[in-house]
Formats: sequence, structure tokens, C-alpha cells
Amino acid sequence: MSASTQQHSSTPDETKHSTASKRYGLLLAGIIVIAATMRSPITATGPVVEMIRADTGIGHTLAGLLTSLPLLAFAAVSPFAPRLAKRLGIESALLMAVLIVTIGVLLRLLPSVVALYIGTGILGCGIALSNVLLPSLIKRDFPLRVGIVTGLYSVSMNIFGAISSGVSVPIAGATSMGWRASLGIWAVLSIIALLLRLPQVAVGRQRRLFVASSSEGTPVRLRTSSLAWFITLFMGLQSLIFYTTITWLPEILTEQGFSATSAGWMLSLMQMVSVPVTFIVPILAGRTQDQRILTTVTCSSLIVGYTLLLSGVSSLVTIGVTLAGIGAGASFGLVTMFFVLRTKDARQAANLSGMAQSFGYMLAAVGPLLLGMLHDWTKGWTFPLLVQVILAVGLLIVGIQASKNRMIG
Repeated sequence: MSASTQQHSSTPDETKHSTASKRYGLLLAGIIVIAATMRSPITATGPVVEMIRADTGIGHTLAGLLTSLPLLAFAAVSPFAPRLAKRLGIESALLMAVLIVTIGVLLRLLPSVVALYIGTGILGCGIALSNVLLPSLIKRDFPLRVGIVTGLYSVSMNIFGAISSGVSVPIAGATSMGWRASLGIWAVLSIIALLLRLPQVAVGRQRRLFVASSSEGTPVRLRTSSLAWFITLFMGLQSLIFYTTITWLPEILTEQGFSATSAGWMLSLMQMVSVPVTFIVPILAGRTQDQRILTTVTCSSLIVGYTLLLSGVSSLVTIGVTLAGIGAGASFGLVTMFFVLRTKDARQAANLSGMAQSFGYMLAAVGPLLLGMLHDWTKGWTFPLLVQVILAVGLLIVGIQASKNRMIG
């Protein structure tokens, strides 16, 4: 009798634990799928940029704008993400973000150059909101698993970005819609993300946890913090280097003798090798108080990688692309962890993320346009690649400062 009573008395606890596990599982799945929508619509563009230029007649500078536009949207929208989350709740804000991405991706299916650019700008606005809010959501809902969940989020973003680069040319060749199909197919991911977010919105309306609690203390003025600015510069430089590369690497490689399909798969390789790094680096960063060694190894990979790209030798270029991918994945994992490790709570993490991504992406947006202009002026890729090497050295300098064991405020 007592055993039966004990069994029945434990059932509510077991049910509660099972419900919580399901909720966190659904939440984690939502994070992973949203992350998949945050790079694939952009990385799909690089391999087919020559097809777009041939079809529309635009030059290298305007083609570079197809990658710069989302970055400009990141810069413009990021500061408003924490305010939107405070007003609507983080769950509803993320649902809105995914909906905006879906609309932007679908617009790029239309047979219009204007729709191509408008859709690209709109999807950039949606990705900007997700960029800022996901690290904050992870800090709030997975406080004891920040490194692992950040790693999963980074892996999802990078692996789908890599797949997007690799399949763009084959999809364009296999469908009557050509390059528009390569850009529009990624609406499938954002629609799945919408379906996974809807239950979280209902939960969020009951909880509304994204509000300042009395324990959060006095707000910190981030723009007066040198640490916040070092993190912002690290964010901007690593983004500038990455988005410039995904825009122009296929064309750089085709000029060095690679076929269009091989160049697309080389860009895919660059992102694929970053996948294990983007999982491991956040975990390592979360287990150490000082990340300067990690930062030094990361930036050195970028410096050596872009130097090897200058050689034009096929085998060395492949090693260079691999090292650049490792550096790109590690630098993204590091800066995402800086948002979490250098702040005291989810609200401060969102504000730092908003600042870093606003100013950082404003800097990054210059990259694809600048290298496109440099190519048009110099009629080659040697000088643009030298600029990438110099930027990687700058990333190392600011990264050492951002990696020190300090906290904002």
C-alpha cells in the first residue's frame, strides 16, 4: 500500500519533468532551425553571382551589394532588437524575425531585379533580429549549457551555409528558374522554423521572462566601455572577412582556373570545415576565463589561409581555403561567446549583441563592395586578397583585448 502511494505521489513530478524536457527539446530544435535560416539565404548568392551578372547585366560593385545589403540591414535593425523583445517578448520577436526572412526569400523568386534587391534587404532585417536575440535566449533558457547550445547554434548556421553554397550552381542548372531557384529554395527552412516557433509564442505570453528583474542592477552604458568596443570591432572585422569571402571566393577561384561548380564546392568546403570548429570553440571558450590563446590560433589560421590564396597554386589554395574556414568558424564562435561571457545577464547580453552587430555589420557591409571596387580598379584579385590578410592581422589585435578575463560594467 505504501509502495503504491509512493509510486502515485512521484507521478506528478515525473510528468512535470517530462513536460519540461519536451519544452526544452522543442526550444532547442527551434534554435537550431532558426540558425539554419541565418546564413543559407546569403551564402547561396556567391556561387551564382556570375549567373546573376550575366542575366541582369549588373557590374561587380552592384553584385557585391547583394551581400552588402543584408549586412546594412543588420547594422540598421540590430539596435532595435532588444527593444522589440522587451515590448513583445522574445518569443514573439523571434517569430516576427523568421516571418520577415520568409517574405524576403520568397520575393527573390520573382522575375525582377528590383524584387531581388528588396527581398535581399528584407531577409537581412529578419536575420538581424535573430542574430541579436538568439544569444540572449540561450543565456536565459540554457544558463548551464551556454557553450554547448551556442556550439549547436553555430554548427547549424555554418553547415546550412555550406550546403547552400555547394548546391546553388547545381540547383540553378537543374531548374527552369535558374539562379532564382537557388536563392528562393531556402524559404523551406524558414517555414519549418515558423512552425517550431508558434508553440513557443504561446508559452512566452504566459512567462514574459524577457523583462528586467530587480536583480539586474544598474544598466551599463555600453558605448563608454572599451571592452564593448573591442568586442564590436571583433564582430565587425570577422564578419567583413567572412562575407567578403563568400561573395568573391568563387570568382577568385574561377580566375585561378577552377570550374564554376568546383569553385562553389570550394566555398562549401570552407564552410564545412568550420562546422566542427564552431561547435568546439564555444565549449572551450566557456571552460576558460581567458580566451587569448584561442583567439591567437583563430586569427593565425585566417592570416595564413588568405596568404596561401595569393599563391594561385591549386594544392596551396585548397589548404588556404581550409584554414580560412577554420578561422571563420572559430572567430564567429568566439564573438558569440563574448556576448555571453562578458555580460552579467540576458538583458545585457542582448544589448551588447545589438551594439556589436549594429556597428560591426556597418563595418562589414563595406567589405563586399570594397573588394568588388578594388577588383574593378586593379583588374585582378591580388590586392583585394592582401587587404584580407591585413584585416586578419587587425582582427588578432582587437581579439586579444576582447579575450581578456573581464566583464562589462
